[in-house]
Amino acid sequence: MKHDTVSDRALDIPETQERNMSQEMENHYREILSALGENPEREGLQDTPARAAKAMQFLTNGYQQSLGDIVNDAVFSSDTDEMVIVKDIELYSMCEHHMLPFIGKCHIGYLPRGKVLGLSKFARIVDMYARRLQIQEELTRQIANAVLDATDARGVGVIVEARHMCMMMRGVQKQNSSMKTSVMLGDFRENLPTRQEFLTLVYN
Repeated sequence: MKHDTVSDRALDIPETQERNMSQEMENHYREILSALGENPEREGLQDTPARAAKAMQFLTNGYQQSLGDIVNDAVFSSDTDEMVIVKDIELYSMCEHHMLPFIGKCHIGYLPRGKVLGLSKFARIVDMYARRLQIQEELTRQIANAVLDATDARGVGVIVEARHMCMMMRGVQKQNSSMKTSVMLGDFRENLPTRQEFLTLVYN
């Protein structure tokens, strides 16, 4: 089953439009510096708007990628039908509520049904969705659906563990807090022993 939504597809942005976006972002960062009471023309800040715009474009470049681009035919026939797990995939994303980072790791498990996905593609799928403005719950769901769509697996399980700067640096300022989210699809949702095997292998 395909989960093709606007958020799952790459945005087709022409090069000229991308340059205009970069310039517009640079102008906005300059205005933000002024609004903070800073002088954007002082030596330490002269190049900051351009650098900040470039950094933001990199941190959100998942909008320019699609699942088809990422997988790129790296799905291979296989007789393997036992659980496959990829653990501790680092992720860096941006909270859509405060545009502050959340940082953590992702664990992915799936039950192949005649096809396996190239190992590096799991990390690339995580990066593609992480490099968009996100909430962790939605990020977890998107990764799980993408793996299911790419592999047609009998089941997929995804766990994301992350620490959110919007909770650590501002607001309640709880530096030791973390958040765990999970999405279980197919056999991982419907079969308790399968789910338990996944959790055991991830955390042991």
